[in-house]
Amino acid sequence: MPADRPCSDRPCSHRREIVLTGDGPLLVSGPVEVVLPDGRRVSSDRPVTALCVCRRSRRYPFCDTSHRTRVRATERDDPC
Repeated sequence: MPADRPCSDRPCSHRREIVLTGDGPLLVSGPVEVVLPDGRRVSSDRPVTALCVCRRSRRYPFCDTSHRTRVRATERDDPC
């Protein structure tokens, strides 16, 4: 799906921005509702919501910065 494609089924004001932070969480702009694998729904009304991608968060699916204590594979395997 092209990024510059205009909104079709709903007003563009409903579009959300998702920022990939590399080794950290996904940052989603605006209020969001997240559907978990078991079908449960959780929501956040924050202006920006951080979603955990490392699965270490005690507040999963929301990030609690637990990823900061995780050692990267490249750092662990680097002999220097």
